[in-house]
Amino acid sequence: MNYDILNKADKVICERIEKDEIKGASLCVIHKGDTVYFRSFGMADVARDIPMTKDSIFRCYSMTKPVTAAAVMTVVEKGLLSLSDTVDMYLPGFQDQKVLKDGELVPVQQKVTIQHLLNMTAGVTYPDASFPAGTYMQNMIDKYYADLEAGKPTSTYDLANLIGQQPLEFEPGEGWRYSFCADVLGAVIEVVTGKTYGEYLKETIFEPLGMVDTDFYVPEDKLDRFMENYEFKPETGTLEPCTWQHLGLSYMHKKKPAFESGGAGLVSTVGDYSRFVRMMMHDGCYGGVRILGRKSIEHMHINQLTPQQMKMYDWEALRGYGYGDLMRHMIDVPASYGLGSEGEFGWDGWLGSYVAMDPAEDLAIIYVIQKCGGNGYRDVQLLRNIIYSAL
Repeated sequence: MNYDILNKADKVICERIEKDEIKGASLCVIHKGDTVYFRSFGMADVARDIPMTKDSIFRCYSMTKPVTAAAVMTVVEKGLLSLSDTVDMYLPGFQDQKVLKDGELVPVQQKVTIQHLLNMTAGVTYPDASFPAGTYMQNMIDKYYADLEAGKPTSTYDLANLIGQQPLEFEPGEGWRYSFCADVLGAVIEVVTGKTYGEYLKETIFEPLGMVDTDFYVPEDKLDRFMENYEFKPETGTLEPCTWQHLGLSYMHKKKPAFESGGAGLVSTVGDYSRFVRMMMHDGCYGGVRILGRKSIEHMHINQLTPQQMKMYDWEALRGYGYGDLMRHMIDVPASYGLGSEGEFGWDGWLGSYVAMDPAEDLAIIYVIQKCGGNGYRDVQLLRNIIYSAL
């Protein structure tokens, strides 16, 4: 590793802080099992005068999804679940589903399976009033928040059933849509294990790996390490604390939620998340503890989308990537407009945090910021190109 090149990452991050595009950041690079770069910059919380540190706690948002994919594979390995199982075997809300076709609700021709959920090909959506199926989901989540405000929170299991009762955007398997699929998987795990999703994650992944700061909320005695989440205010041109949540998240992550979101709900630290990453990078083992078998890990970092599904998988930041098991998978390095390796996999979060794991180079990147909508994929590309150039 060429440290003269690697250290150029400092300037990229510091420039973003100086321009007030982000308030703070941490970057960790792991190469051949060694942490070759781990630095923190700026502030975790400006108002409380808390600087970024290596153990600052961040909201994972969709960096929760790789953890949920791993959790699914643990129950598969225990014989409690098959990827071909239909979801209605576990959640009655997925029985007798309807799909929107030409503005009409018609019965589905194929049931949603566990693998459909893992690949985001189930036809489920996120709340989004810009298209019909998303509008149904928006109305559902609006009622969810109204009930929450009225002191009637909805559980993980009950919300998953409500999700299943909303019309699908397309027949299962016919397209790709980023959605509540991972949250439904958390509820399925509850059914097959008899534990809450949080309990299962703690017992099966977090405690064995020593992930002591990873949970669905931040307890009071750890709030002095909790990063603020900022949003850009166009009327002032400044970053200000974000005071709202979406996707079913609640209590600003400061109180144990009834709905433990398998798609967006975890909080963690870079140190904790790096333990999960090391396990994923090394055939399911870390620190002498086996979480998953080698073949499960292999299944989790290959593209599983068909050409038809890929037509809807059209985000700019995903050029060159396929998808499967809740993660992107590099299949065409030149198409990505950057440096990398085929087989690299990972995901990011709505607040701009990012993880990439590259088995070919035995390399992993964890980048953490807390800004609504992130700071654009270009920043990640700049950092990736520096890190790969240092090899």
